[in-house]
Amino acid sequence: MAQRSVTEHGISIRLACAAFSISMTCYRYQPRLSDENAEIADWLLRLTGTTHRRWGFGLCFLYLRNV
Repeated sequence: MAQRSVTEHGISIRLACAAFSISMTCYRYQPRLSDENAEIADWLLRLTGTTHRRWGFGLCFLYLRNV
C-alpha cells in the first residue's frame, strides 16, 4: 500500500511509511530467494505432508538439521 501511494500519488516515502505505520526499512526490504530455500521448503512440505503431519516447525527443523 505504501509503495502504491508513493508511485501513484507522488507522496514521499517517509510520509507513506508514517501513514501506514511501517518502518522505512520494511518499505525498502527486497527478499533474496535462492535455490537452497526452495529445496528446504520442498523438504518441509514432504515431511509435513506424509509421515509426520503432527510435527511442528521445531521438530521438522531439528530433523532436517540432523539428517
